[in-house]
Order: sequence, then structure tokens, then C-alpha cells
Amino acid sequence: MSDLNQLYSEVIMEHYENSPHRRELKDATHKERGHNPLCGDDITIYLKMNGDIIEDASFTGHGCAISQASTSMMIDLIKGKDKKEALRLVQEFIDMIHKKDVNLDELGDAQVLHGVSDFPARVKCALLAWKTLQEIL
Repeated sequence: MSDLNQLYSEVIMEHYENSPHRRELKDATHKERGHNPLCGDDITIYLKMNGDIIEDASFTGHGCAISQASTSMMIDLIKGKDKKEALRLVQEFIDMIHKKDVNLDELGDAQVLHGVSDFPARVKCALLAWKTLQEIL
């Protein structure tokens, strides 16, 4: 395994095992469940919106390391952003997974998931939270 792959694995496992966002948001203004019945990934995303600003966000649920880490990384990225910017980042992430040209730096830790596109069975895992957020917004 290359050093880069090792680093990516460490980032994914850190988000999977120690996400500070894994909690129910008691004062959430929006809540949406996303699940993939084929693999068992099941998440609920909580948002606290103040107008168009995402003041806080969290998630609960279970699933594979990719789905859970992707959810945590997404929340890191969208907290404090307005709805329009969050939707733009969601589209950037989806484009990255579909191997389109994107500015990876904008995606923070989530850019480590770009290799998921080489594993079609894992694409839905990586996209679950992002598609769920798209539905909420």
C-alpha cells in the first residue's frame, strides 16, 4: 500500500471511528433519513438552519466506514455555509465521484474519497449523505 493510500485510509478511519458529528441534534430544524437497502447503510442527517445558514449539523446511524466517514466529512464542510454554497459543494463532491474535473481542495478531507469511483459497489456508500443533504436543502 502506498503512503498516500495509507494516509487516505487513516483519514477515513479517523472520521469513521471518532466523528465529533455523530450525535442527535436536539434543536434541529431539518431531519432526513438516507438509507441504502442493498448494503445496509442507514443515516439520519440533522440540520439547524438559521435562515439560509447551516448553523449546526450532525448525524446518527450505522453502515460501512465509507458511508459514515463521508457523512462526517460532509458535515465538516457544510457547517457555517449557506444553502447555496452547501449545494454547490454537494455537486462538486458528486462530480468528483463521477470522475469529472473539480477543485479537490474545496472538498477538504472529502477529497480522499475520490478513489471510490474506481469501486462501483462503493459509490452509493460515498454518495448517501450528500444525496440526503441535497434532498433536505
